[in-house]
Amino acid sequence: MLTEVAMIAGKLEITIKINELPQPKTIENGWQQFDLECDGRIITITVKPKIYKKLTDAASNYPQWVAAMSNDKPRSVYAGKLGQQTDNGFVLEEPNIQVFERKPKAERTSAFGAVS
Repeated sequence: MLTEVAMIAGKLEITIKINELPQPKTIENGWQQFDLECDGRIITITVKPKIYKKLTDAASNYPQWVAAMSNDKPRSVYAGKLGQQTDNGFVLEEPNIQVFERKPKAERTSAFGAVS
């Protein structure tokens, strides 16, 4: 006798963080596509030119920066799409990209002096 297991809905969210400017290739309509290696998987990312510009601006304006790319859907931002699986990973299409300046961590001090 087989029993049915009740399925519940879940939400899959992927966030990839980088701090170096990827070298894209230009594809259809000027969109930029680049690959990232994440824990042994190759993630192919496709973005509009103005979204890729966020990355180039960060690399130009901040000595240290970090970008978070995700397929989540914050309010008023289009959602990224988890695309097809590839031989070594998958495609993340049109991700939301947020870029932040990364501040160097301040050295901690104690009663005994500075600790690195």
